[in-house]
Amino acid sequence: MQPLMALVDCNNFYASCERIFQPKLEGTPIVILSNNDGCIVSRSNEAKALGIPMGAPYHEWKHELQRHRVAVFSSNYALYGDMSRRVMNILSRYAPHQEIYSIDECFLDFTGIANPEAHAATLRADIRKCTGIPVAVGLGATKTLAKLANYCAKKRSPWLNTGICNLSALTPDSLGLLLDSIPVSEIWGVGHRTAPKLEARGIRTLRQLAKADSKGLRKSFGVVMERIIAELNGTPCLELEEVCPDKRQILSSRSFGELISDLPNLEAAIANHVSHGVEKLRHQHSKATLITVFIRTSPFRRRDPQYSAHSTVTLTVPSNDIGVFQKAANQGLQRIYKPGFRYQKAGVILQAIEPELIRQTDLFAEPPDERREQLLKTLDRINRQYGRETLRTATELLGTKWHMRQALRSPRYTTCWEELPWVG
Repeated sequence: MQPLMALVDCNNFYASCERIFQPKLEGTPIVILSNNDGCIVSRSNEAKALGIPMGAPYHEWKHELQRHRVAVFSSNYALYGDMSRRVMNILSRYAPHQEIYSIDECFLDFTGIANPEAHAATLRADIRKCTGIPVAVGLGATKTLAKLANYCAKKRSPWLNTGICNLSALTPDSLGLLLDSIPVSEIWGVGHRTAPKLEARGIRTLRQLAKADSKGLRKSFGVVMERIIAELNGTPCLELEEVCPDKRQILSSRSFGELISDLPNLEAAIANHVSHGVEKLRHQHSKATLITVFIRTSPFRRRDPQYSAHSTVTLTVPSNDIGVFQKAANQGLQRIYKPGFRYQKAGVILQAIEPELIRQTDLFAEPPDERREQLLKTLDRINRQYGRETLRTATELLGTKWHMRQALRSPRYTTCWEELPWVG
């Protein structure tokens, strides 16, 4: 049976999430800003048509955005994350196997489905009805071809009209003509650095890449390039990853909303990052032995005194207890903190991660505290049910200056009781 992969991608996901609860924004150009309202990280099609570049600094484009009456929003991760979960839950009903690739993309196994285009059309209508999010669906014999088909569903006629493109339905000649019209830079896995090197070898289109010597290119570009070529020619090399592998390193960091100098605010920021990191650690049922704490000033404020440092603390036994890690992180912070500097960023890295197994590593170590474990499970359950940071440790409340700047954030319509939309 010929395999068939589907790549479902939400259209302008962040902007679409904002439009769901503000329908008046339909047809209005929208941009979403990065952490601390720094750069433009998402644009609606209307904003792209105005020539607003991705990654542009907000302060440089602010007047231009106002002139074109562009709706500007701070990143609303609570809203985007919740809407993503809703979309992915619906998509899981449409295929026996699913791989969630990113917050707005997932692969589905359509192998054996009698009428894949009709199935994709039903899927799109269901997502739009239940969540309000528009999606495009690309179908192909491999994940690479499905990704390419999704590109065509968004940007190429005639598929642009339906939002669905099935490359497996094309004749070899039609597929070849299509590949000949698409630059090599558009294929999944070929970045902006690799594309010029391929073009220097005379490989400018996907058809030329598909016909290239895969063994020869492997010597220069590695096994990934060989797999891309094989997948372009319909030979699957990338299987669906239904279960995400556990992280071997967990990083939590963020720039501050304003520069801070005092230790209490740094302690609060580090404690918050520990809380987020340990939450991920517990979610994947793992424990860690090392935690690295780092702080730094802003490298862009060259007139300010510069300082950057990190410290690693080793636990005697692996743990996923937030209290244990916050105590260790505070020890690390005390070692590296220096007064007189204006700090711009801090964070933690959890390392030496291993599965959560009950094992005796030290003959004289204290046995596991069942009441403490029950307390941590209750903390996790409450924060999952009522929203992250519903319950926090006292250290996280020592200061507020470190909080991310979100002056233009929309309400968290689906995850915060105080910000639910009102009707009537």
